Amino acid sequence: MEDEGRYRCQLVNGLEDESVSLTLHLEGVVFPYQPSNGRYRFNYHDAKRACEQQDARLATYQQLYKAWMEGLDWCNAGWVLDGTVHYPIINSREPCGGRLLLPGIRSYGPKDKQRDRFDAFCFTSALQGEVYFIRGHLSFKEAGQACRNHGAAIAKVGQLYSAWKFLGLDRCDGGWLADGSVRYPITTPRQRCGGLPEPGVRSFGFPSKELRTYGTYCFVGT
Repeated sequence: MEDEGRYRCQLVNGLEDESVSLTLHLEGVVFPYQPSNGRYRFNYHDAKRACEQQDARLATYQQLYKAWMEGLDWCNAGWVLDGTVHYPIINSREPCGGRLLLPGIRSYGPKDKQRDRFDAFCFTSALQGEVYFIRGHLSFKEAGQACRNHGAAIAKVGQLYSAWKFLGLDRCDGGWLADGSVRYPITTPRQRCGGLPEPGVRSFGFPSKELRTYGTYCFVGT
């Protein structure tokens, strides 16, 4: 995920050199992220670290814009890589800048990286491995052990998003993830799986880790 950017290649043909600039854009998925203790808890450095802990990185503004063009609609502001803060809106509404504003990327501009606190927009690219579900009524601790028993690790949020985006993972079962959240990926929306009309990764938030209601999503690398 660190290879995106602009590169200059030199072509040597006899006595003449030619330079060609190439721009590499990674395919990936942007997802909003907030911690278990609620929204707007991250300063910039916290946000960067949180994305990295979930097998992702802070999204660039360009990646957030592309995600908005593809349908990302989120009413909580989050950090992006250049230290600015934004949120993407498809459906204009009162709590999200007002009904009169056109759809777009709402911007707070540059903010103080130490003092100001928001959520994060993370970016993850294609998965180097597999995410799969283990059914059961597991506590968080038991979920981690169940994955280890299969030679895997409990999946991170970025890994689940990548499996949903690139591998078409579709599962109507909430499962524990490494950060203590419970989520499930839906590629084919249906009424009994959250009822929302768009594909996405649904979240049950951060339930008590002692709760034995959910299975777990595991990750094994290739």
